[in-house]
Amino acid sequence: MSPRTGRPTDSPKQHRESFRLSDSDVKKLDFCMNKTGMTKTDIIRQGIDLVYNKIRATEALDK
Repeated sequence: MSPRTGRPTDSPKQHRESFRLSDSDVKKLDFCMNKTGMTKTDIIRQGIDLVYNKIRATEALDK
């Protein structure tokens, strides 16, 4: 049997994070999930990308 199981991916997810959310944050996350049909993880990844791209754009303007 192969030591690798599951679907192959170009972007393996090897890191795990855990964090606490307020009631209002959970409500916002649930709202986003219901409106978009996305998973919690996908919404959080998209949020990370938005903040990252905003910072990168600001740094580019400062140069």
